[in-house]
Amino acid sequence: MPDIAASAQSAPLSAQSAGHLEHFDVLIVGAGLSGIDGAYHLQTKCPSKTFVILESRNAIGGTWDLFRYPGVRSDSDMYTLGFGFRPWRDKKSIASGPSILKYLQETVREYGFDRKIRFGHQVTRASWSSPDGLWTIDATGPEGKPVCFTCNFLYVCSGYYDYSEGYMPGWPGMDRFRGRVVHPQHWPEDFSCDAKRVVVIGSGATAVTLVPELAKSAAHVTMLQRSPTYIVARPSEDPIAKWMLRHLPASVAHHLVRWKNVLLGMYFYNAARRKPDGTKKVLLGYVRQYLGPDYDVEKHFSPRYNPWDQRLCLIPDGDLFLAIRSGTVSIATDEIETFTEAGLRLKSGQELEADIIVTATGLKLKFLGGMRLSMDGSPIDPARTISYKGMMSSDIPNFACAFGYTNASWTLKCDLTSKYVCRLLNYMDAHGYSYCTPRRRDPNIVEESAFTMTSGYLQRSSAILPKQGSKKPWKLYQNYALDLAALRFGKVNDGTMEFTRLKNGMRGLKQ
Repeated sequence: MPDIAASAQSAPLSAQSAGHLEHFDVLIVGAGLSGIDGAYHLQTKCPSKTFVILESRNAIGGTWDLFRYPGVRSDSDMYTLGFGFRPWRDKKSIASGPSILKYLQETVREYGFDRKIRFGHQVTRASWSSPDGLWTIDATGPEGKPVCFTCNFLYVCSGYYDYSEGYMPGWPGMDRFRGRVVHPQHWPEDFSCDAKRVVVIGSGATAVTLVPELAKSAAHVTMLQRSPTYIVARPSEDPIAKWMLRHLPASVAHHLVRWKNVLLGMYFYNAARRKPDGTKKVLLGYVRQYLGPDYDVEKHFSPRYNPWDQRLCLIPDGDLFLAIRSGTVSIATDEIETFTEAGLRLKSGQELEADIIVTATGLKLKFLGGMRLSMDGSPIDPARTISYKGMMSSDIPNFACAFGYTNASWTLKCDLTSKYVCRLLNYMDAHGYSYCTPRRRDPNIVEESAFTMTSGYLQRSSAILPKQGSKKPWKLYQNYALDLAALRFGKVNDGTMEFTRLKNGMRGLKQ
């Protein structure tokens, strides 16, 4: 990592030469859940700050605009996945993708963020200049035209999915198959499975969502999994929330429901980590209640790993189990030997005939949406940094990323991050600082993988992601209560964060 103080001569931009560029105090990348949340907090907690949102797509919503496959829905309850400042009011807490997208669109219009979004802007590079205390942002705008911005603080809210393509392992003989192969990330508008035999390859959240939905019109659907996933059935409507909303003021009810779900999620996660065998027994017991004593639950629903080594799959109202009981869905737990003209041949020798094969085989990660970072002319490799409080990176100034929880709703952590960014900006303004940089001062900090889960998409991408440290403030706890204490009530000037005033007294470009 280059030394900031010694690299003024290599700065990519000077304030004087950049006067013609469009400048903002804060630049947000991404107009999904976390970007919208960040815009709200900037607008309310830092009203004097100018900001813009650059969105690579031509619509807001991120994940909820990208995925269009049948039945797409939340895999977290909407009382915690929704915004704290604009509570979810639909009766279903496990909500459909279109209803979530509508909620986001209404939020953007209600708070006027639509005027702050530049659509069709794919950020390609961000370059930091220490002498100027500025980021220079290069992007590809509409119609492929290059555009450029400067900002004092860069806040990346683009998530970590690769929106251009999903993960596709590839199998022998795929070109032999005479039917149709579909990946959920690129769902065709003309898709129909009426009276057709469908095989869905996968056992994660996308697969368990798709299978019961496709079974409503298909002749039969087979979910083919290499290994099982823990699956939990929950009511799509929260009965406790319904009671509270009927008997309490709306603001009080939403606050209590949100905390109820946060605390229950933390309790279950911690219990699963402390007593994995007991938790596994309980989870499989619920499956047996749905499928009966004669179903081979051990083979098809008993993973080789412990609960929460990977994310649990949530199904609303037991829809997958009910489809299996009805006979419209079956599970095959085996590995693929090859595609055939008529379907799939498995390593056990079993043949699965299919008219359509859906490859729900997972996601690819793309850190920072693929943008390249540099500082004072030297490239930055994010994988060689460690994460500060789960939101900033060691030795990178005025830079934060919104990353949600892997064991709870994404928005919970992103909301804490956005509030902390505002605290940080206001602290720097109050004390006359130009920028801040997390510094790794303790030589005893040991680098660790940022994610302890064994999920394939995380393990495949570990080489491109920042690490975490062995103790705070570099440790990722995946715990809302601990993060709330650290980010909302902890010291901003904590001895790890280094604050800098520009020697020439400049605070970055102003329009």
